[in-house]
Amino acid sequence: MSQVMTLERPIPHAAQAPLLSLRNVEVVYDDVILVLRGLSLDVPAGSITALLGANGAGKSTTLKAISGLLRSEDGEVTRGEIVFDGARIDGIEPDRIVRRGIFQVMEGRRIVADMTPMENLRLGAFSRRDKEVGQDLERVLTYFPRLKERTGAAGYLSGGEQQMLAIGRALMARPRLILMDEPSMGLSPLLVKEVFGIIRQINRDLGVTILLVEQNARAALSVADRGYIMEQGKVVLDGTVEELRTNEDVKEFYLGGAGDQRKSFRNLKSFKRRKRWI
Repeated sequence: MSQVMTLERPIPHAAQAPLLSLRNVEVVYDDVILVLRGLSLDVPAGSITALLGANGAGKSTTLKAISGLLRSEDGEVTRGEIVFDGARIDGIEPDRIVRRGIFQVMEGRRIVADMTPMENLRLGAFSRRDKEVGQDLERVLTYFPRLKERTGAAGYLSGGEQQMLAIGRALMARPRLILMDEPSMGLSPLLVKEVFGIIRQINRDLGVTILLVEQNARAALSVADRGYIMEQGKVVLDGTVEELRTNEDVKEFYLGGAGDQRKSFRNLKSFKRRKRWI
């Protein structure tokens, strides 16, 4: 197994230098549309860090900036820097980023529908040249045993099973950092609980660092160590899970404290309170 698979649990997150850092990052699409506006955040090694916010806040763009996938959508990092394990990665090709140990689980799963689950899992190891792929496959199936029972095309899996397959495929790359984009999308509450429980177990067992993008703040904060909240392309609040859960604005706008309809900071008079966070 790789070092990631046999790693001892890291020392407390606060005592470590970040594995990933974004510093004043700006992202522009089509040379004119500014989406990220000086975004800064740190992801400690061995942690689960949640990145929360409403649709259009820039969360998925942040992940694509890290994984190098902006170019496929006519986007680019025009300012700032993205540093992974002490080296800048902004501007390098996506395949090189994968080989450095970063793997993105895309929004909507993006499995290969015509391939079997086992073929999809092995696809995650395409960049590897070692002889331990079979051993890692067995390890992944201990987290997702139902995938072993599915022998048909992956396109016929349920939404929850497809999400499990996408996470398992990421693990087959032996990543140091997994970028997860909306893993709760389209899942029932029971499946959300199951999938997020497995995410937490993987983090604890393997020491894999996870940057988790979610609109479902309650689910994300149930497994994360710390979090950031984005609005309009920038971070407006960050802290430990305990700090975010007890923050009155977070409870009101993201955890249902003011009813079932999640609100945006910018739509309320109390938006002025953000000034103390920026």
